Amino acid sequence: MRLAVLTSVIIVLLFPVKATLADDCEKDVTDHRGKMTPWEKGAWETGEYRNVFLDAGYKQEDIDAKLTKAYYDVFEGPNKVYFEVGDSMGYVSDLKNHDARTEGLSYGMMVAVQLNKKDVFDRIWRWTKKYLQHQGGPRDGYFAWSIKPETLERNSDGTASDGELYFVTTLLFASNRWGNDTSINYYAEARRILDAMWSKDGSEGINNILNVQHKKISFVPESERYHLTDPSYHLPAFFEIWAEYANDGHEQFYRECADTARVYLHKVCHPETGLNPDITDYEGNSPEWSKRFVAFRYDSWRVPMNIAMDYAWYAKDKEWQQDYGRRIQNFLFCQGIDTFVDQFNVDGTTPEWILPAGGFKKLRHSLGLVSTSAAASLMGTQAKSWKFVDAVWNAKLEPYEDGYFDPYYDGLLYLFSLMHLSGNYRIIRPNSND
Repeated sequence: MRLAVLTSVIIVLLFPVKATLADDCEKDVTDHRGKMTPWEKGAWETGEYRNVFLDAGYKQEDIDAKLTKAYYDVFEGPNKVYFEVGDSMGYVSDLKNHDARTEGLSYGMMVAVQLNKKDVFDRIWRWTKKYLQHQGGPRDGYFAWSIKPETLERNSDGTASDGELYFVTTLLFASNRWGNDTSINYYAEARRILDAMWSKDGSEGINNILNVQHKKISFVPESERYHLTDPSYHLPAFFEIWAEYANDGHEQFYRECADTARVYLHKVCHPETGLNPDITDYEGNSPEWSKRFVAFRYDSWRVPMNIAMDYAWYAKDKEWQQDYGRRIQNFLFCQGIDTFVDQFNVDGTTPEWILPAGGFKKLRHSLGLVSTSAAASLMGTQAKSWKFVDAVWNAKLEPYEDGYFDPYYDGLLYLFSLMHLSGNYRIIRPNSND
């Protein structure tokens, strides 16, 4: 009897302690900079881009130097992922997977157009168009998503829809920045992809990149996986750009895609943790048949940064986005600002199965997620958000203790984050060549 009573007392005591610890973790921190105050209007309206690093107290010359070094490391240094070919071409390679993929090629183009590096942009586009874009057939205008850059053997002829999403957006930006009278007509190339996209209705097994019924981007435009989507492909800001600059007669549809993307993100981001699965159907439900897709993993890292971009550019969903930023930063902070790992079930528990990368199968404190969670500070409302900014400022693109090193995915997300937080990831309007 005494043992039972004692046990009951211990249980009663432990639960309040656990709750108190959780409550303490969720509370904001004390910081000399006070609470972060997000901007209330988007750059589309104001033309202004926030330099969060400057607001955090870092010097402009140090911010410029950090961004310059990150670009050097990813595109020019000894561990670079960008390689030039001959006099006029180049590509970005996922070194750990020994391929070049539309994801990284399009990211390289976005970096180049944002930082006004026309030669790099043109080289990547020429290489991508020559070796990956389908010329004719049912997939005409689309891109094979992966290729071996050494042998130019395609790993697949199939398409990953995020590549086309970025290609169109970067080409529209290039058209606005550099015009179309140089060696590449960027607008015509963007329209080639868009017009090809709208010509596909599934009759030859290939569909529109955008599911017309659901007004959402597909995971892939073919096979049974056309009925799936990837939360990290939902970039409302990019669809707003298409509505403004594509001029292909589908402007209202693109605006509706931006709106449905925002609503979809509400559904897939957990109400407490803010975490999202890698893949869902169009209603936001995870496919239970795949243990790979149901958890927050590598693709999912991009979602905080994508939502922050939409906030910074358009601020059309700011109340929900500020709350989302609070939730996901609170969750990761409670895991340890310097130790949170990179894969979770969406409720915050540890998944039974860990998705491997580069021959390694383990959880780690990944630079990619450190970077994107810091970008979420663009919509931050807590003093805690400064800690994420400091974390990415102090981070380094270097091998982990176990030897794993990913200058491709970690490196590009890190570079994107520095661009966002320094105010250098922008809507490029016509005649923006500065």
